[in-house]
Amino acid sequence: MSGTPVTGVDCAHTGRLGKHSRALRIALAITAAFMVAEAVGGWWANSLALLADAGHMLGDGASLALALLAARLAQQPASGRRTYGYLRLEIFAALINGVVLVGIAVLVVWRAIVRLAGPTEIHSGVMLAVAAAGFVANLVTLRVLHAGHTHSLNLRGAYLHVVGDLLGSVGAVLAGAIIALSGWTPADAIVSTGIALLIALSAVRLLRDSVDVLLEATPRHISLPRVAEELGSIPGVSDVHDLHVWTVTSGVVALTGHAVIADPGRGREVLATAADRMERLGIGHVTVQLEPGEKSAECRLQNAE
Repeated sequence: MSGTPVTGVDCAHTGRLGKHSRALRIALAITAAFMVAEAVGGWWANSLALLADAGHMLGDGASLALALLAARLAQQPASGRRTYGYLRLEIFAALINGVVLVGIAVLVVWRAIVRLAGPTEIHSGVMLAVAAAGFVANLVTLRVLHAGHTHSLNLRGAYLHVVGDLLGSVGAVLAGAIIALSGWTPADAIVSTGIALLIALSAVRLLRDSVDVLLEATPRHISLPRVAEELGSIPGVSDVHDLHVWTVTSGVVALTGHAVIADPGRGREVLATAADRMERLGIGHVTVQLEPGEKSAECRLQNAE
Protein backbone atom coordinates (compact mmCIF):
# COMPACT_ATOMS: atom_id res chain seq x y z
CA MET A 1 0.00 0.00 0.00
CA SER A 2 1.53 3.35 -1.04
CA GLY A 3 2.01 6.19 1.40
CA THR A 4 -0.50 9.01 1.69
CA PRO A 5 0.76 12.38 0.42
CA VAL A 6 0.99 15.08 3.04
CA THR A 7 -1.28 17.47 1.16
CA GLY A 8 -1.66 19.87 4.08
CA VAL A 9 1.92 21.02 3.66
CA ASP A 10 1.40 21.78 -0.03
CA CYS A 11 -1.86 23.69 0.50
CA ALA A 12 -0.34 25.88 3.21
CA HIS A 13 2.74 26.63 1.12
CA THR A 14 1.49 26.95 -2.47
CA GLY A 15 0.12 30.49 -2.18
CA ARG A 16 3.44 31.88 -0.97
CA LEU A 17 5.33 29.98 -3.68
CA GLY A 18 3.17 31.55 -6.38
CA LYS A 19 3.94 35.05 -5.09
CA HIS A 20 7.62 34.19 -4.85
CA SER A 21 7.66 33.03 -8.49
CA ARG A 22 6.19 36.33 -9.70
CA ALA A 23 8.70 38.33 -7.68
CA LEU A 24 11.58 36.24 -8.98
CA ARG A 25 10.50 36.68 -12.62
CA ILE A 26 10.50 40.48 -12.26
CA ALA A 27 13.84 40.44 -10.43
CA LEU A 28 15.39 38.23 -13.10
CA ALA A 29 14.30 40.55 -15.93
CA ILE A 30 15.71 43.66 -14.22
CA THR A 31 18.95 41.92 -13.26
CA ALA A 32 19.60 40.58 -16.77
CA ALA A 33 19.07 44.01 -18.36
CA PHE A 34 21.39 45.88 -16.05
CA MET A 35 24.01 43.15 -16.02
CA VAL A 36 24.64 43.93 -19.69
CA ALA A 37 24.66 47.67 -18.99
CA GLU A 38 27.21 47.34 -16.17
CA ALA A 39 29.44 44.97 -18.14
CA VAL A 40 29.60 47.40 -21.08
CA GLY A 41 30.01 50.38 -18.74
CA GLY A 42 32.72 48.65 -16.72
CA TRP A 43 34.66 47.76 -19.86
CA TRP A 44 34.33 51.31 -21.18
CA ALA A 45 35.29 52.97 -17.89
CA ASN A 46 37.96 50.34 -17.07
CA SER A 47 36.37 50.01 -13.61
CA LEU A 48 36.88 46.84 -11.58
CA ALA A 49 34.05 47.84 -9.25
CA LEU A 50 31.59 47.96 -12.16
CA LEU A 51 32.94 44.77 -13.75
CA ALA A 52 32.80 43.03 -10.36
CA ASP A 53 29.22 44.16 -9.93
CA ALA A 54 28.39 42.98 -13.47
CA GLY A 55 29.96 39.61 -12.66
CA HIS A 56 27.95 39.50 -9.48
CA MET A 57 24.83 40.27 -11.51
CA LEU A 58 25.68 37.41 -13.86
CA GLY A 59 25.83 35.09 -10.87
CA ASP A 60 22.61 36.66 -9.65
CA GLY A 61 20.88 36.03 -12.95
CA ALA A 62 21.78 32.34 -12.79
CA SER A 63 20.83 32.17 -9.12
CA LEU A 64 17.50 33.93 -9.67
CA ALA A 65 16.75 31.53 -12.54
CA LEU A 66 17.59 28.60 -10.25
CA ALA A 67 15.46 30.05 -7.45
CA LEU A 68 12.56 30.55 -9.89
CA LEU A 69 12.87 26.97 -11.16
CA ALA A 70 12.96 25.65 -7.58
CA ALA A 71 9.92 27.73 -6.59
CA ARG A 72 7.95 26.41 -9.56
CA LEU A 73 8.94 22.78 -9.00
CA ALA A 74 8.13 23.13 -5.30
CA GLN A 75 4.50 23.79 -6.29
CA GLN A 76 4.22 20.31 -7.79
CA PRO A 77 1.77 18.16 -5.81
CA ALA A 78 2.91 15.51 -3.37
CA SER A 79 2.80 11.86 -4.40
CA GLY A 80 2.96 8.45 -2.84
CA ARG A 81 6.72 8.38 -3.46
CA ARG A 82 7.45 12.01 -2.49
CA THR A 83 4.98 12.73 0.29
CA TYR A 84 6.34 16.25 0.81
CA GLY A 85 6.47 16.91 -2.93
CA TYR A 86 9.47 18.98 -4.06
CA LEU A 87 9.44 21.53 -1.26
CA ARG A 88 13.08 20.96 -0.34
CA LEU A 89 14.27 22.04 -3.77
CA GLU A 90 13.99 25.56 -2.36
CA ILE A 91 16.60 24.68 0.25
CA PHE A 92 18.95 23.16 -2.32
CA ALA A 93 18.63 26.32 -4.42
CA ALA A 94 19.47 28.44 -1.37
CA LEU A 95 22.52 26.25 -0.68
CA ILE A 96 23.78 26.60 -4.26
CA ASN A 97 23.20 30.36 -4.13
CA GLY A 98 25.30 30.57 -0.98
CA VAL A 99 28.17 28.69 -2.62
CA VAL A 100 27.99 30.94 -5.70
CA LEU A 101 28.07 34.06 -3.50
CA VAL A 102 31.21 32.87 -1.73
CA GLY A 103 32.86 32.13 -5.09
CA ILE A 104 32.02 35.59 -6.41
CA ALA A 105 33.41 37.23 -3.26
CA VAL A 106 36.70 35.33 -3.57
CA LEU A 107 37.02 36.25 -7.26
CA VAL A 108 36.41 39.94 -6.59
CA VAL A 109 39.01 40.04 -3.80
CA TRP A 110 41.57 38.35 -6.02
CA ARG A 111 40.93 40.80 -8.87
CA ALA A 112 41.18 43.71 -6.42
CA ILE A 113 44.59 42.52 -5.23
CA VAL A 114 45.78 42.30 -8.82
CA ARG A 115 44.41 45.78 -9.54
CA LEU A 116 46.13 47.27 -6.46
CA ALA A 117 49.46 45.87 -7.66
CA GLY A 118 49.11 47.71 -10.96
CA PRO A 119 46.63 50.63 -10.90
CA THR A 120 45.16 51.65 -14.27
CA GLU A 121 43.32 54.68 -15.61
CA ILE A 122 39.60 54.76 -14.81
CA HIS A 123 36.94 56.94 -16.51
CA SER A 124 35.14 58.15 -13.40
CA GLY A 125 32.32 59.93 -15.26
CA VAL A 126 31.15 56.82 -17.07
CA MET A 127 31.66 54.81 -13.92
CA LEU A 128 29.45 57.17 -11.88
CA ALA A 129 26.65 57.24 -14.46
CA VAL A 130 26.46 53.45 -14.85
CA ALA A 131 26.79 52.82 -11.11
CA ALA A 132 23.96 55.28 -10.37
CA ALA A 133 21.69 53.54 -12.90
CA GLY A 134 22.61 50.18 -11.41
CA PHE A 135 21.80 51.46 -7.93
CA VAL A 136 18.27 52.43 -9.00
CA ALA A 137 17.72 49.09 -10.73
CA ASN A 138 18.92 47.13 -7.68
CA LEU A 139 16.75 49.23 -5.40
CA VAL A 140 13.67 48.36 -7.45
CA THR A 141 14.61 44.66 -7.51
CA LEU A 142 15.20 44.65 -3.77
CA ARG A 143 11.77 46.14 -3.22
CA VAL A 144 10.19 43.42 -5.36
CA LEU A 145 11.87 40.62 -3.36
CA HIS A 146 11.64 42.17 0.10
CA ALA A 147 8.16 40.98 1.05
CA GLY A 148 8.99 37.26 0.96
CA HIS A 149 12.67 37.08 1.91
CA THR A 150 11.97 36.44 5.60
CA HIS A 151 9.66 33.50 4.82
CA SER A 152 11.73 31.53 2.30
CA LEU A 153 15.40 30.54 2.31
CA ASN A 154 15.19 30.28 -1.47
CA LEU A 155 13.94 33.85 -1.82
CA ARG A 156 16.35 34.96 0.88
CA GLY A 157 19.25 33.64 -1.20
CA ALA A 158 18.04 35.65 -4.20
CA TYR A 159 17.46 38.67 -1.97
CA LEU A 160 21.01 38.50 -0.60
CA HIS A 161 22.37 38.40 -4.13
CA VAL A 162 20.53 41.63 -4.90
CA VAL A 163 21.68 43.18 -1.62
CA GLY A 164 25.22 42.40 -2.75
CA ASP A 165 24.48 44.08 -6.08
CA LEU A 166 23.07 47.13 -4.34
CA LEU A 167 26.16 47.40 -2.16
CA GLY A 168 28.26 46.99 -5.29
CA SER A 169 26.45 49.89 -6.92
CA VAL A 170 26.86 52.05 -3.82
CA GLY A 171 30.54 51.15 -3.69
CA ALA A 172 30.99 51.92 -7.38
CA VAL A 173 29.34 55.32 -6.93
CA LEU A 174 31.55 56.03 -3.93
CA ALA A 175 34.71 54.89 -5.71
CA GLY A 176 33.78 56.89 -8.81
CA ALA A 177 33.25 60.02 -6.73
CA ILE A 178 36.61 59.59 -4.97
CA ILE A 179 38.42 59.07 -8.27
CA ALA A 180 36.65 62.04 -9.88
CA LEU A 181 37.53 64.36 -6.98
CA SER A 182 41.05 63.16 -6.15
CA GLY A 183 42.21 60.93 -9.01
CA TRP A 184 43.08 58.18 -6.50
CA THR A 185 42.32 55.04 -8.56
CA PRO A 186 43.08 52.42 -5.80
CA ALA A 187 39.71 53.43 -4.32
CA ASP A 188 38.08 51.24 -6.99
CA ALA A 189 39.82 48.06 -5.81
CA ILE A 190 39.53 48.86 -2.10
CA VAL A 191 35.78 49.46 -2.30
CA SER A 192 35.38 46.23 -4.30
CA THR A 193 37.14 44.29 -1.53
CA GLY A 194 34.88 45.71 1.14
CA ILE A 195 31.79 44.79 -0.87
CA ALA A 196 33.11 41.25 -1.39
CA LEU A 197 33.60 40.75 2.35
CA LEU A 198 30.03 41.87 3.08
CA ILE A 199 28.73 39.47 0.42
CA ALA A 200 30.76 36.61 1.92
CA LEU A 201 29.36 37.21 5.42
CA SER A 202 25.78 37.07 4.12
CA ALA A 203 26.59 33.95 2.10
CA VAL A 204 28.02 32.13 5.12
CA ARG A 205 24.83 32.78 7.10
CA LEU A 206 22.73 31.52 4.20
CA LEU A 207 24.85 28.37 3.91
CA ARG A 208 24.57 27.75 7.66
CA ASP A 209 20.78 28.02 7.63
CA SER A 210 20.46 25.84 4.51
CA VAL A 211 22.66 23.12 5.97
CA ASP A 212 20.66 23.22 9.22
CA VAL A 213 17.46 22.50 7.29
CA LEU A 214 19.06 19.69 5.27
CA LEU A 215 20.42 18.13 8.49
CA GLU A 216 16.95 18.46 10.03
CA ALA A 217 18.28 20.51 12.93
CA THR A 218 15.85 22.05 15.40
CA PRO A 219 14.87 25.50 14.03
CA ARG A 220 16.72 28.34 15.74
CA HIS A 221 13.52 30.07 16.82
CA ILE A 222 12.21 26.99 18.63
CA SER A 223 13.40 25.70 22.02
CA LEU A 224 13.24 21.90 22.21
CA PRO A 225 13.13 21.92 26.06
CA ARG A 226 10.17 24.32 25.86
CA VAL A 227 8.42 22.00 23.41
CA ALA A 228 8.99 19.01 25.72
CA GLU A 229 7.74 21.03 28.70
CA GLU A 230 4.55 22.07 26.87
CA LEU A 231 3.78 18.51 25.79
CA GLY A 232 4.69 17.01 29.16
CA SER A 233 2.39 19.39 31.05
CA ILE A 234 -0.73 18.34 29.11
CA PRO A 235 -3.21 16.77 31.56
CA GLY A 236 -3.01 13.00 31.27
CA VAL A 237 0.55 12.91 29.86
CA SER A 238 3.13 11.34 32.19
CA ASP A 239 6.16 11.28 29.89
CA VAL A 240 7.42 12.58 26.52
CA HIS A 241 10.29 10.99 24.59
CA ASP A 242 11.73 10.49 21.06
CA LEU A 243 10.98 14.14 20.34
CA HIS A 244 12.11 15.64 17.01
CA VAL A 245 11.44 19.08 15.55
CA TRP A 246 12.74 20.05 12.10
CA THR A 247 12.11 22.31 9.12
CA VAL A 248 10.68 20.67 6.01
CA THR A 249 11.19 23.85 3.99
CA SER A 250 11.03 27.56 4.76
CA GLY A 251 8.03 28.27 6.97
CA VAL A 252 7.04 24.61 7.34
CA VAL A 253 8.02 23.16 10.73
CA ALA A 254 7.17 19.59 11.71
CA LEU A 255 7.27 17.58 14.95
CA THR A 256 7.17 13.92 15.84
CA GLY A 257 7.25 12.42 19.32
CA HIS A 258 5.90 9.85 21.74
CA ALA A 259 3.65 10.75 24.64
CA VAL A 260 2.83 8.35 27.50
CA ILE A 261 -0.73 8.50 28.84
CA ALA A 262 -2.27 6.54 31.70
CA ASP A 263 -5.82 6.69 30.31
CA PRO A 264 -6.13 5.76 26.60
CA GLY A 265 -9.66 7.16 26.67
CA ARG A 266 -8.21 10.68 26.84
CA GLY A 267 -6.14 10.20 23.68
CA ARG A 268 -8.27 12.43 21.44
CA GLU A 269 -8.18 15.24 24.02
CA VAL A 270 -4.40 14.93 24.46
CA LEU A 271 -3.77 15.06 20.70
CA ALA A 272 -5.99 18.12 20.24
CA THR A 273 -4.25 19.95 23.08
CA ALA A 274 -0.80 19.00 21.74
CA ALA A 275 -1.63 20.34 18.27
CA ASP A 276 -2.96 23.60 19.74
CA ARG A 277 0.08 24.18 21.98
CA MET A 278 2.56 23.38 19.23
CA GLU A 279 0.81 25.75 16.82
CA ARG A 280 1.36 28.55 19.33
CA LEU A 281 5.10 27.73 19.23
CA GLY A 282 5.16 27.93 15.43
CA ILE A 283 4.95 24.18 14.70
CA GLY A 284 2.18 23.50 12.21
CA HIS A 285 2.59 19.79 11.46
CA VAL A 286 2.44 17.63 14.58
CA THR A 287 2.56 13.83 14.80
CA VAL A 288 2.38 12.36 18.30
CA GLN A 289 2.29 8.64 19.04
CA LEU A 290 0.41 7.83 22.23
CA GLU A 291 1.67 5.00 24.43
CA PRO A 292 0.30 3.39 27.60
CA GLY A 293 2.31 3.88 30.80
CA GLU A 294 3.57 0.31 30.88
CA LYS A 295 5.19 0.62 27.44
CA SER A 296 7.19 3.64 28.56
CA ALA A 297 8.62 1.72 31.48
CA GLU A 298 9.64 -1.12 29.16
CA CYS A 299 11.35 1.34 26.78
CA ARG A 300 13.34 2.92 29.60
CA LEU A 301 14.38 -0.53 30.87
CA GLN A 302 15.57 -1.57 27.40
CA ASN A 303 17.51 1.67 26.99
CA ALA A 304 19.18 1.15 30.36
CA GLU A 305 20.31 -2.34 29.33
